[in-house]
Amino acid sequence: MRLTFPALTLSRGGAQRMLTELANRLAIMGHKVVVLIPSNGVVEYEMKCPIITAPRPVLSEEDFPYGDVIISNYYTTVPVAERASQQGKGLHIRLALCYEPTFLPDNNLSFSSYSITRNLLVLSRWQQEIIRMNHGIKGRIVPVGVNPDFNNTHLRDRADRPLIISAIMRRPEGGFSGHREQEYLIEQLDRVKRLHPEVIIYIIVPPAEYAASESLQELLSTRSYQLRTPGNDVELAYHYNESDIFVSSSTNDAGSLPGLEAMRCGAALVTVYSGGNLEYCAHGHNCLMSYRHENRLAADIVTLIDDKELRCRLAARGELDSQRFTWERSMQIFQTELFDIVSKQGAR
Repeated sequence: MRLTFPALTLSRGGAQRMLTELANRLAIMGHKVVVLIPSNGVVEYEMKCPIITAPRPVLSEEDFPYGDVIISNYYTTVPVAERASQQGKGLHIRLALCYEPTFLPDNNLSFSSYSITRNLLVLSRWQQEIIRMNHGIKGRIVPVGVNPDFNNTHLRDRADRPLIISAIMRRPEGGFSGHREQEYLIEQLDRVKRLHPEVIIYIIVPPAEYAASESLQELLSTRSYQLRTPGNDVELAYHYNESDIFVSSSTNDAGSLPGLEAMRCGAALVTVYSGGNLEYCAHGHNCLMSYRHENRLAADIVTLIDDKELRCRLAARGELDSQRFTWERSMQIFQTELFDIVSKQGAR
């Protein structure tokens, strides 16, 4: 099957990681896959398929090659994918990696984009239900996965090491990180540090984003946190493995991949409910989870600092529960749903 994935960028992040994993694995399976990006698109992943760079910073339907299926994702890729589809360049299917209207600017445009195609894939039951209620379309679920680079190497088993807490922060400039509640995260981590000055806190930031963000640089320079800027999955997995507790403050995620990756590496997860993380999180079973209005993030972190037995039990269960989330499984589900949508379209 000939597949075209239009994407704004392939910079490091959860949404782009899923596009990359699916595109690469489908290409290895023998599908003819291409990724189409605008002239200013960034590619930070190793790709196993061709990348077409459009001549302009905004994609046009003329940039699309002829194929069988076009897989749009972010709302700005949807209208142009539909126009290309109407030119006979492939059946248009949307893989919605987030539900943009609830947390991003221009929600009138992103909301209306869900009326453009009924062929929809989503990441979680939470996302599926929101879209079903708002738009009357029931998307098919393709879950997130975890790369094999992420596994427990038992770095934290040494008895003489200090307790390490880690969290990921992203560049706030541009208006795309409001749902991450990063100000709340820092406020809660500051509280933890006051109560437990002996713990070490890592803030993990993609290197290019840290270099481009004056606000992050200023924020982190005023605190006694340690900065980590992993350049690839091996380095990121190492930092997860260093961490006894991984913290997520996001309130809106269709998949919430970092918490799952940290679980796979054996860290105990303290998280805010974000919707999509219910796919793998169960409070008191494999993590500690709170709603944002409960303002309990710091208290949960302190609970795990003080109670090693609970911390280790949640971490062990989280690592076990994470095993069923693999990119191979995600790709197989994606391929099955793809074939089903195409076959039903042909039968009409």
